[in-house]
Formats: sequence, structure tokens, C-alpha cells
Amino acid sequence: MSRTPKVYARRRVSILAALSGLIASVALFNSPSASAALPTPVSAATARTYLASLTVATEDRTGYDRDLFPHWITQSGTCNTREVVLKRDGTNVVQDSACAATSGSWYSVYDGATWTAASDLDIDHLVPLAEAWDSGADGWTTARRQAFANDLTRPQLIAVTDNVNQAKGDQDPATWMPSRTAYRCTYVRAWVQVKYYYGLSVDSAEKSALTSYLASC
Repeated sequence: MSRTPKVYARRRVSILAALSGLIASVALFNSPSASAALPTPVSAATARTYLASLTVATEDRTGYDRDLFPHWITQSGTCNTREVVLKRDGTNVVQDSACAATSGSWYSVYDGATWTAASDLDIDHLVPLAEAWDSGADGWTTARRQAFANDLTRPQLIAVTDNVNQAKGDQDPATWMPSRTAYRCTYVRAWVQVKYYYGLSVDSAEKSALTSYLASC
């Protein structure tokens, strides 16, 4: 007679354990996601290999116009590229029905600042549009320039402090790098990966700077 309660007890424990696991899983999926960042760039070793294969050429900005790179296109529903990156790179980001971020927290990896208003963030084209034009995008179709300007797959777009992005402008790593030295290796790995993927050239000063930074990664 004593065996039946023990079996029942074991089954009850098993059921409770299963329910606890289910509850934990639901909590995991519903909990706020951690702060994200741009897609992880290739390793330093791969970046060095990519860099060695890039064409070295003098830059030519003749004919550049930012409008030649259609950007912040609709990605899904009412969300454009900027809004997708703000959601991806922030923590506890809340968006309204128009997909605009109404609250959240963003850590700018370039300078180490934290912001709670989306208006304080720019979405940086890691390889600037003008830099891309100078190094080969002047020969692309509009469709390819649009793909470059809205690329969520490669490490090309990232939410950062607006005035830091504006200070960077169209500079390459020979003349501008993030003030946070801890991020510089990630930055140059991403830079080389994007240039390699899109078949863009580098100028001699740019290649020298990238070589130097990658040697320390």
C-alpha cells in the first residue's frame, strides 16, 4: 500500500519540474533583451587577409551626392532602417505605432556615453557614404547603393552619439577613430569587412592605418 503514494509523489515532482521549466522559458522569451550592437565583424586574422587583397587607389569624390544613396528605407511594416537599428542597439526600447522609439537606453560604443532619448543618437554608416563613393560606389547602380546604405547584415550600421557621428563625418581610419580605444579593434575589423564585401578600394594612408590597428588586435 505504501508504493502508490511514492509513485504519485514522484509524478507530482516531475510535473512540477516540467511546469517550472515552462514558466522559466516563458519568462526568458518575455524578458527585456540585452543591449545589442552591429553584427560581429570578422576576426582580426581574417580582416588582415581581406585588407591585403583590397585594391589601393586614390580617392575621387567627383559627383558625390548623399541622395544617390537612398537610405532609411522601410524594412517591415512602418519601421525604417533607422528605427530597426535603434531597436536592435538599445535596451528596453519601446516604440509607438509608427515605430518611433519613445523610450529606452542606448550605449554609444564610440565614446562610452549612455542616452535615454533616441534624438541623441545618429545611425552611423561605419564606412561613410562619401567614403564608399570615393572608393568605387560611384560606379554602382542606385539599387546597390541603397543596399549599402541600409545594410543590416554586414557590420555597417550602428547607433552612436549624434555629435560624435557628426565629428567623424566622412573620415576614414587614417584621420578618425572612436575615442574609446577598447572599440578600435572591432571598428577596423568591421571597416575592412564592409570594404571587402562591397569590393571597395582603400587609399594608401587608409591602408597604412588599418594595417597598424589590426596588428594590435
